[in-house]
Amino acid sequence: MQGRSDPNRELLDAAALCRQLVPDGGVEAFLADHRRELFGDELFADLFPSGRGRPSIPADVIATVMVLQALEGLSDRDAARALRDRISWKVAAGLALDDEGFDYSVLTYWRARLRASGRPERIFDAVRSVVAQTGVLKGKSRRALDSTLLDDAVATQDTVTQLISAIRRVRRVIPAAAAVPVVAHDYDRAGKPAIAWDDPVAKAALITGLVNDALAILDTCAGVAFGDAQTDALGLLALVAGQDVEPGDTEGTWRIARRVAPDRTISVVDPEARHMHKSVSEYRDGYKAHIAIEPETGLITAAAITPANAGDGPAGVALLADEEPGLQVLADAAYAGGETRSWLRGAGHDQAIKPNPLRSAVPGGFNRDDFIVDHAARTVTCPAGHTLAITAKGNAVFGGRCHGCPLRERCTTAQDGRTIHIREHDAELVEARRAWRDGDFTVDYRRWRPMVERAIAWLVARGHRRVRYHGVERNQLGLSHRVAAINLRRLINLGLTRDGPTWILNQ
Repeated sequence: MQGRSDPNRELLDAAALCRQLVPDGGVEAFLADHRRELFGDELFADLFPSGRGRPSIPADVIATVMVLQALEGLSDRDAARALRDRISWKVAAGLALDDEGFDYSVLTYWRARLRASGRPERIFDAVRSVVAQTGVLKGKSRRALDSTLLDDAVATQDTVTQLISAIRRVRRVIPAAAAVPVVAHDYDRAGKPAIAWDDPVAKAALITGLVNDALAILDTCAGVAFGDAQTDALGLLALVAGQDVEPGDTEGTWRIARRVAPDRTISVVDPEARHMHKSVSEYRDGYKAHIAIEPETGLITAAAITPANAGDGPAGVALLADEEPGLQVLADAAYAGGETRSWLRGAGHDQAIKPNPLRSAVPGGFNRDDFIVDHAARTVTCPAGHTLAITAKGNAVFGGRCHGCPLRERCTTAQDGRTIHIREHDAELVEARRAWRDGDFTVDYRRWRPMVERAIAWLVARGHRRVRYHGVERNQLGLSHRVAAINLRRLINLGLTRDGPTWILNQ
């Protein structure tokens, strides 16, 4: 059953005795005064529908601890300890000075309950409802988008480790798989096989043996109905047994493929983590956090976690899905794709998005924008005045017309002449480049977009550059708590207070 906080103060109530020690204007002081209004019992009533059993920790206490934990970047153990021995946390949570708090596993239990519910992000939603009630975003018609890469909570695994771990897992959860004869390794023993790792022949024989063991297990389990956990284990084994290997020179042998598989799984411990290059020389393994903010107030209006290799454009579109038409959307070139721009225009939003630069075939020569494209007539006219029809595949092949052309040296180095490729959203991209070139939104872009960089810095501070959990779902919940804490702190700095039943800003 749901536990409820006693409105009557205890003899050693921390707020009654030590409230003056907690500075006003901070999150702890605000929660001490307003946590019950912010995180009312009704907000969490559906998590404990039964009226029987031992009462849970009161919802306002748990929500307070989760917000402070997310704000300070603490582990569950450290958060439970802070509640036990820090006066400011006891004041914020409404506990007595001698209250021992609760075991750290209670936080794991509550997160599991939240994830299984229909409203897992209700703590973020509670803060968002405060934002709406204050009216601080009323009339604010700009949103800035950005993303940042986050390190995963596991070690990246090589092919051998992934194969052994996946086979071991299937043998553990499916008895029939454990009975399949295997030859490459003793999967009941921890660690990697004892081979000469500097011997290419030995390594090749190991890879062949591991892949053949995996295939034998998959063949044995094919066509048999299993539960969700068993099916997931088999699916992961099939994935890792095929993503990094290719047939060897002789039948029945396998070797590490001389390529990187698209959307490669980098760890069987966290199969949703991915590899992503931030630049040519810098990369991360893990996830990507996407945010949309209102740049004048700095409030984060939406946030999402995706695997690290997910595109920024589709994620940004999803963050704006519930917004009313008429926004000015500010973003860098990661959101400059034609499909993203087309969606924004269709949703009634103005674009202040930096376009991707064009590359010319000849340094300093003609690029796509030097060609005149009539999309209605489906023709392309080159700088020399030659007009061609666009083919069904979207190409304009100038071919022989380039021979002897006085502008050839500025246009192409191809022996067969210049070919122009016209993509689906070509007109959208041409207009975006013109708007950037003519400075249609340059002033707004330079004034308002940098705020999202600051919000990203807030987001990853205090150890939040690394995720704490495995999988998108768990880390999405963690991100929502982090954003709720950041927004609450920002609202307090903007003068958030309570006027009777209403949240207001004293600005």
